Amino acid sequence: MLRLFTVPFHIPGTLAANLSIRFALPCDAQLVHVQAVGGNANNATFNVGHAGDFDAYLAGRDVGDVGVPLVYERGDFSGGQYPHIARGVTLAVDVDFDGAAGTAVQNLTLMLTFTEG
Repeated sequence: MLRLFTVPFHIPGTLAANLSIRFALPCDAQLVHVQAVGGNANNATFNVGHAGDFDAYLAGRDVGDVGVPLVYERGDFSGGQYPHIARGVTLAVDVDFDGAAGTAVQNLTLMLTFTEG
């Protein structure tokens, strides 16, 4: 069985600007699941990619509202496949805090789930 691991992010309060998160994994992995949620009705969107292409894996996805996460899986990823990410690649998660000048997200939580290998 492939080992699952998660990389969670929680940003308390109301975002007042866009957010850029960068990190690298300690092993080769596949991205198999992403969920995003805010504590309020919001218009925030996000992308997941890498340093060379900031929306390579998920582009322009909505953040869930009022504590109900939106979940993105295989069919939602670019090409309809689980992205393979090599060890040390800089992953990029970018959040547009209010979408197209809508309501800013409050208490944002993002969680990315990977399988090792």
